[in-house]
Amino acid sequence: MKQVYLILAAMMLLCLAPMPYGYFQLVRFVAMVVFGVMAYRYYINNKKTAAVVLGLLALLFQPIYKVVLGRGIWNVIDVVVALFLVALFFVEKRQLTQKPVKKLRLTSNDQGQMDDNKIEFHINSRLSPKELVYVASEEDKSLTELFETHPEVLEGWGKMIGFHIVYLPLLMKRLRNKHVLQYRAPYLSDTELADVTVGNDFLLQYLDNPDDKKKIKQGFIRTEDVLRGDDGKDKALNRFYPLSSTSGEPLADQLLRIGKQISQERSTEGRYLDGRTEVFDGRDSNDGADGFGADNQNYDSSTEELMQEVRDRISKLRQRGIAEYILEQLIHPDNRLSRMLITKDYRILLPDYNDMEIKMEPLTKAVYFLFLRHPEGIVFKRLPDYREELTNIYEELKPSGLTERAIRSIEDVTNPVLNSINEKCARIRASFVGQFDEYMAEHYYIKGQRAEAKKISLPRDLVIWQ
Repeated sequence: MKQVYLILAAMMLLCLAPMPYGYFQLVRFVAMVVFGVMAYRYYINNKKTAAVVLGLLALLFQPIYKVVLGRGIWNVIDVVVALFLVALFFVEKRQLTQKPVKKLRLTSNDQGQMDDNKIEFHINSRLSPKELVYVASEEDKSLTELFETHPEVLEGWGKMIGFHIVYLPLLMKRLRNKHVLQYRAPYLSDTELADVTVGNDFLLQYLDNPDDKKKIKQGFIRTEDVLRGDDGKDKALNRFYPLSSTSGEPLADQLLRIGKQISQERSTEGRYLDGRTEVFDGRDSNDGADGFGADNQNYDSSTEELMQEVRDRISKLRQRGIAEYILEQLIHPDNRLSRMLITKDYRILLPDYNDMEIKMEPLTKAVYFLFLRHPEGIVFKRLPDYREELTNIYEELKPSGLTERAIRSIEDVTNPVLNSINEKCARIRASFVGQFDEYMAEHYYIKGQRAEAKKISLPRDLVIWQ
């Protein structure tokens, strides 16, 4: 590609001589292709400014819709662009002769290891035992550029040593792309979500001893153990592995040495966290509407399978280890409840949660509307008394008429001996918890204590029927 730079530069300089019209057309076409390819190469290498400049050059020289500037101005442009291409040729050639990764030197002792790399954090063991988190009290531009433009470096090394490597700025982008932030706080706008950021110094605010910050310039931390502090609270004992891009040990060698050091440390640790339960916010447990039977009846297998689907959906949205901890620190779900709008065609919308729509199949939605119309709640053993009302609601949702199958389903769901009502309540809960955090969702679905009236706790002044 670099030889093409010189060829195109020579072609542009020839434009200063009297050449046939077809030659100028050829130069335009070649320049458009070359600059287009160059712009793409710089773009995928995250050099966006250069990509924009080269893209504009491709548009300037494209032969389809010609830019009329006059022969004199074009001659100046040809010379400037030719010189630019020659300079770019030598710049890229010089970069190739240099080593792709700077040599790195540790900022500790001559052996490349800290004399005491144990550092305590009061973060309640939120790091997973299989996580290495990159932290930095000072920015290292070389390391930052490498890790952010080539995340595969850390990912590949992590797979090699059996750890998940966490680079916090990239983690936040991944969480935001997966809508985890909006799941946790559905009332936040896109603009507010964009302001939720975290840097590589995020964990340093939780140092048990603030003076330890002097030891941590750039490197990785790993949870080794959890200790009970003098204040009676748990705190995490972490080991720190420093990096530096000043000079010295090559990065590949340094990462290899850190991997060996971790392996040696783990083999001598009397107690490690592999046997501990991985930290996870357990709020997707079986309480609320899915925790009661038909007053005195337990789940059947179909209901258990349904609730497992609910838990699976939540676990895909939530993150474990340090990611979950960051979410807890940055976004605290609160009782900022949204109004509920029931449209004329019986859609369920939450306008204050970015116009979120809650979808349910007709009979499940009919059951939901039945409970929504009875803020005092309904005791399951009294369900037969509501069969006619439920039938009328269902007919409004399905104006085409009742089928025999629909009639049997309505009879089943209002029969307190059967488990159908539990299944419908579980599906209603899944419709909300699958969209946003249960801390707020529990106000919208049906729940209640055993043998008591089950109800929707959402204040009815927030419910709008069109």
